[in-house]
Formats: sequence, structure tokens, C-alpha cells
Amino acid sequence: MNRLFLTLILACTGLSANAQEIRRSWSGELEAMGQKLPIVLNLINGKCTLDSPSQGATGIPATIDLLTKDSIKVRVESIGASYAARYVDGRLEGTFTQHGMKLPLNMKETSPDGPKRPQTPKGLFPYTTEEVTFTNAKAGATLAGTLTVPKGGAKCVMIMVTGSGPENRDEEIYAHKPFAVIADRLARAGIATLRYDDRATGQSVGGDMKNATSADLAEDAAAGIEWLRAQKRFKKVGLLGHSEGGLIAFMLGAQKKLDFIVSLAGPAVQGDSILLYQTRNSGSPLAKGITMEYLRNMMKGSKWVEWFMDYDPTENIANTKCPVLALNGSKDCQVPADMNIPALRRLLPKNKKTVIKECEGLNHLFQHCTTGRPDEYYQIEETIAEEVLTDIINWTKKL
Repeated sequence: MNRLFLTLILACTGLSANAQEIRRSWSGELEAMGQKLPIVLNLINGKCTLDSPSQGATGIPATIDLLTKDSIKVRVESIGASYAARYVDGRLEGTFTQHGMKLPLNMKETSPDGPKRPQTPKGLFPYTTEEVTFTNAKAGATLAGTLTVPKGGAKCVMIMVTGSGPENRDEEIYAHKPFAVIADRLARAGIATLRYDDRATGQSVGGDMKNATSADLAEDAAAGIEWLRAQKRFKKVGLLGHSEGGLIAFMLGAQKKLDFIVSLAGPAVQGDSILLYQTRNSGSPLAKGITMEYLRNMMKGSKWVEWFMDYDPTENIANTKCPVLALNGSKDCQVPADMNIPALRRLLPKNKKTVIKECEGLNHLFQHCTTGRPDEYYQIEETIAEEVLTDIINWTKKL
């Protein structure tokens, strides 16, 4: 899933004008519990901000205690953290401290424009975009989104449902915008989409996101499907869901609300098995021997996690009769293909249009990767593999 349990939230503001060498933007990685957390420090135009791109946190303010030609010290009182470094041989060499834990954090100068994202849509677009809203009255949520329609209209439309955690309509994560890329490519191929901000996120208002389970979020997606059908502009309404969004797709598929489904790493086994796999394979030596009982006790207190651990998608998948395109990366470390694909093959009803495919060499975000672990996501320039975009387009056009 997209939800990360390692949460180091940092921040930085205020800047003296004494520095000559420490300037522009600097990036490095914190290593903790077997995971790498990218950190970007921006010292530009008399202002200082800090980004944690993998957590979607950018431009966060804090306090500079010291800034000279060769030294810097940042204090973050709200989380009991600090960063102190010296400028040595063209880079910052320092230590990040939080609640008594000290971690090395060395940073090198980088472009203030951030990492290159070559797939980000640019230029003139052969489609229209409409800012729309729809309502889940039961939850008191008004969902804001973007309806993207090819010029001349479209036969098929997909509502796009993000992975876990509060996400905007582009499913923006690790400085990538996969849903924006997918919507652009589908529109160019004649397929319409509706992507929306999660409840109480971005421009969406109302609804309880903090305590919402996947079942609650499925009701938001169902409201969007009803809205699309009420427009009477499209012959078929489907759902493209990533991770938790794929799980939600099968919930609504079992309710016969959809004409087709594109599931991108949608879980097909009970949630506790997935979270135990993620924990044991996090890279931390301490995590390898964790038991299911210990994990359940550790995760108590989060309504979303407790619900997810108890949820078994078997019945909903078995009752999904519409055509399904189910894709899973072979190097997915969050919803592993060797656990997920066999379950889908066993459970999905026979349908000549259904395709279940393991995508070789791809991670949970469907990027070409080395290890598949989340600490790679931010560093990879590619947002989503071209072959995955092609598979989605070709399959949908044959419906």
C-alpha cells in the first residue's frame, strides 16, 4: 500500500545572509529501520525550507540556529529534532537527531527544480478537462475532481481511485503524479477519466478521512460512478484503482456497479498477510522474526489498519463478473505478485475479456526498478512503465 509506517516529519525556516558556500538546494537520505528517506534542504533567496518528498511534504518551515560559511544547524522543536552539518569538499556532512536517536545525513547540491520527471504531461493537449464535484451525502463529503475527455467524446470512462492514505487526484507521491500521466495517455487514446481528491484532501471537503476504512472510501467512489452515469455521456463506466484503489474496485465490482475494472496491484489476499509480508521484508533485521500476533498488537489504534488486517477480499473478487485487467509488478514489495497473482487466477470468474498479468521488473508503482523497495521510488525518473500504459489502453479499447 502507499501508507508508510516510518514517519519522520521535518521542517525548516528563517535564514541569515552570512553563507557564501551553503546555498541553493541540497539532497540526502536518512537511513532508519532498513528504509531510506529522501530529504531536500532548500536555501534560496533568503528563505529556507525542507522537503520530505517520499511523504509528500514540501516547503515545510523551521528554525535556523546557525548559518555560517561552512556550518549550519537547524532546530525543529515540534518533533524534537535537529540537523547540524559542516560544508566539506562540496557537500554537507552532518547528523540528524530526533528524540535521542542520531542518524548520519550527508547532502549534496542538487537542482532546486527537483528530480526530472520526463512523463509529466506538457504542451498542447488534444482533450478537454473539466473541474467537477460529486457528493457522498452519507459521509457529508463533497469530492472535487478532474474529468478528462478526448475531443469528440469517448465511449468509455474510468473513475480513478488512489492507494491508501490521503491522496490528491494525481495520486501524487514520491514527487510522481501517476494518475495525471495515466489520464493524459488514456485521453490521447480516446478514453475518458475522472480522478478526484480523496475526502478532506486537496479541494475535496467534508467526510472523516482520519478514521475512514476502505469500505467508507468505496462509498465515495460509488458516488462518483453514479455521477458519471447520470451524465449520460459514456456507454461504459469502469474503475482504475491502484493498490487500495484496486481493492475498492472489487468491492464495487461485486455490487455490479462497474462495466469493467483495471486493477493495478489491488490486494487479493487478506490484509494481515500483506502487512506481515511488508514488515518482514522492510529491510530491518529486527523485523524478520515478527509474528502475526505481535504485528496485530503493534498496529492497534488505527481504524484503517485494523479494518484492513481483518478484511478478506475473497468473496468480492469471486463475485466480480465484469471484465478485469489485473496487473502486478514482479518486484512489488508492498503487494507481492507471487502472493497476489495466484489468488486472482483462482478467484476471478471466467471471462474471455479478463487478463491477469505479472509485469516483469516493475515495482508497486509500476516503475522499472532494481530492488522494488519503496526507498527507490523517489529516485527513479520514470513515473509508470510505458508497457503498462500500453496494456491498459489496448485492453480497454477492445471492450
